[in-house]
Amino acid sequence: MKLRVLAAGLILGVMMTGGVTQAATKDGQKVVAIDAGHQLHGNSSLEPNGPGSSTKKAKVTSGTSGKASGLGEYQLNLQVAKKVKKELVARGYKVVMVRTKHNVNISNVERAKVANAANADAFIRIHANSSESASVSGALSIAPTGNNKYMSKKVRKASQKFSKKMIRKYCAATGARNRGVMYTDTMTGINWCKVPVTIIEMGFMSNRAEDLKMASASYQKKMVKGIADGVDAFLK
Repeated sequence: MKLRVLAAGLILGVMMTGGVTQAATKDGQKVVAIDAGHQLHGNSSLEPNGPGSSTKKAKVTSGTSGKASGLGEYQLNLQVAKKVKKELVARGYKVVMVRTKHNVNISNVERAKVANAANADAFIRIHANSSESASVSGALSIAPTGNNKYMSKKVRKASQKFSKKMIRKYCAATGARNRGVMYTDTMTGINWCKVPVTIIEMGFMSNRAEDLKMASASYQKKMVKGIADGVDAFLK
């Protein structure tokens, strides 16, 4: 995902076309939904930015790519998402994956609906960032504003809390610069959520050093721990 930082299986009956779903039922375990952001090919068709909104945005884009690694963001996101799933299952969570392969066509509205249908206790949207400046580095999370008109007050507040805990734990585990929480109501995949949600922007693929770190298995272990710790901090 490119943010303008200047200088800086059974899924409760849900099956997505081309996507992957798996078992997630409420049996005392917390349910975590994971969306590996983007996909192989973008879909420029439009969909409402929020329920009832007249503002339309592209259904999904293919994301950015690594300046040094050459890795597509959609590839990095899924690499990390699969490892996060494994870690969360080991920690006792039920996990729902929005996708487990690249060649899918799942819009941002549909991604939110997967988490909603699973009645997820937490929904993690995994992304990587890009900037016009190659020197910008660090991680951030994204949450709805306090005035978001598409979400309930309860979900809005829970999403803000989740986002704060996620970025703090992620940066503690990785050592990445903490760029804090970005509050916005422009994200379709957040606005359609009826469950607590956060976007974690793991680092800048436009920054050569950070890009290469994120592509490495050793640093991904830290990323995975940070994301899982963020879930624990929110749900336990």
